Amino acid sequence: MTIDWINFAPWSALAGGLLIGAACAALILFNGKIAGISGVLGGLLGGLFKPARGDIGWRAALIGGLVVAPVIYALTAPLPAVTIAADNVVLIAAGLLVGLGTRYGAGCTSGHGVCGLSRRSPRSMVATAIFMLAGFVTVYLVRHVLA
Repeated sequence: MTIDWINFAPWSALAGGLLIGAACAALILFNGKIAGISGVLGGLLGGLFKPARGDIGWRAALIGGLVVAPVIYALTAPLPAVTIAADNVVLIAAGLLVGLGTRYGAGCTSGHGVCGLSRRSPRSMVATAIFMLAGFVTVYLVRHVLA
């Protein structure tokens, strides 16, 4: 393994991590809610049909922030080039598998990995370990077995 020292950007990664941590902490401190994106989005979409009082606003604001943040970033610096080395069928299958996994795992990497681990949730520790193991196995299979 080698590090791409030309594109190594620890300060922007640190700033991003601090912003994510601060946002998650603020949401749980001021609203009592966990910033798990699959749950937030699922509650927003489900809430459109059966809205709970005061529940749609914070969910829409969080998802809206995720959409607006790259636009604001693009005004100050060029966005990095995105290269996707997979065809549409693989991307659709991957998206469906991730969606299925977040339903069976009762959350996603942001909910379990960021918020759950910081709260020392045993369920989140197990879920995050499974996410990581599945990622390791997938990369090994794709790069070394199927390549």
